[in-house]
Amino acid sequence: MFAARTDTIAAVATAMSDSGIGIVRISGDDAIAIADRVYRNAGGKRILTDYDSHTIHYGFITDEDETVIDEVMVSVMKAPKSYTAEDTVEINCHGGVLMMRMILERVIKAGARIAEPGEFTKRAFLNGRLDLSEAEAVMDIIHAKNDFALRSSVNQLKGSVSGMIRDIREEMIHEIAFIEAALDDPEHFDLEAEGYRDILLKKVKKIMKQIRYLIDSSEDGKLLKEGIRTVIVGKPNVGKSSLMNVLLGEDRAIVTDIAGTTRDILEETVSIGGIVFHILDTAGIRYTEDVVEKIGVDKARNAVENADLVLYVADSSVPVDDNDRDIFDMIREKKTIVLLNKSDLNPVVSKEDIMSLMQSVTGRVIRTSMKNGTGLEAFIGAVKEMFFKGDISYNDEVYITNMRHKEALQNAYDSLVQVHKSIEENMPEDFYTIDLMGAYEKLGLIIGESVEDDLVNEIFSKFCMGK
Repeated sequence: MFAARTDTIAAVATAMSDSGIGIVRISGDDAIAIADRVYRNAGGKRILTDYDSHTIHYGFITDEDETVIDEVMVSVMKAPKSYTAEDTVEINCHGGVLMMRMILERVIKAGARIAEPGEFTKRAFLNGRLDLSEAEAVMDIIHAKNDFALRSSVNQLKGSVSGMIRDIREEMIHEIAFIEAALDDPEHFDLEAEGYRDILLKKVKKIMKQIRYLIDSSEDGKLLKEGIRTVIVGKPNVGKSSLMNVLLGEDRAIVTDIAGTTRDILEETVSIGGIVFHILDTAGIRYTEDVVEKIGVDKARNAVENADLVLYVADSSVPVDDNDRDIFDMIREKKTIVLLNKSDLNPVVSKEDIMSLMQSVTGRVIRTSMKNGTGLEAFIGAVKEMFFKGDISYNDEVYITNMRHKEALQNAYDSLVQVHKSIEENMPEDFYTIDLMGAYEKLGLIIGESVEDDLVNEIFSKFCMGK
């Protein structure tokens, strides 16, 4: 692990746009001294170095010739009790791109350098203020698109994931140390006599169960964080665009009585019942000689291949035909909810008719009416049962939402499988420590221990400037 840089950095920490307040953040050994070169208080004095930590002061940012640039409030936070664990100053100025740039340029002239993307959080990690999983949670908070993603990221920032990982690693390192001690001093440690293999096997099984729980949570976590890629399919004029508009709560798609109105894919994101859907409304699927409509149908088929969920809209007032059968062939092996639409009209197609066509399709059939808005609650309930076992928890339950974490957990689990196998096959004890240490190091990647410099740089390069 490389050491944190000690030079002083600065960046605009708020959005570069017109706003009421803008913040220029400075962090590093010389942060307070540099801020003192550009700030004076209401009495004209430059005495930030004399102020207590975690205090805020009224004054002015001035140019080199003492010309006032802006009226500001300046926060002083002294190490180690700051976000970066370094001396930090935040200049709260009037918002606006020009004003923030002018103040930042003045700070740079006074001795700071422009921060790299994510460098403030990177310094928090390198200085021990955050571990790597907590640092990644900061970015997840910024990009959260729904309540679940936000709450999950906040929990991870508070240490929900890293706490479990540290507890598991502590158990592992205890066993590794015990085995190593026994191998080095067999006169005082008789692993065979003490029945250690059975004891270790029991502990390994427990740890494997904990890790498996975290791995399994990643499926729900990914869907709740990133959303369910949902494709609406069906024949022309069955209510697909009406469904799109009802889900969005606005008239996004054109709705007419003319079949084939939708020629291209419309894509929108919406949160319903705590679930994020990335919805694609596709062209009606049918045999056609229209060249443009054919292209739309081909795009619909391609969209289905990449879908997490297919919403197949069928018109209950029209008999099933070969186009319906063709669609069912296309969506086989996909999680599907069939919305038997136009249930307010005289139905000629029953649930049983649709179920007989589904065969290997995994899903539900729900009667709906886009005109009356019926069936949507049942639709959300079906999604929860299909993807989340009927429930979405917003409590402090731990979910793995980062695919880097999932990969590390899976690799650790695989190492523990080898430990389990070695114990059952009565292999020498040093075999246990090799794979236990492998699992220990893989879990360490999640919280930033035994992590390569390149990975750290890659993670923080994805952060926004000023964070």
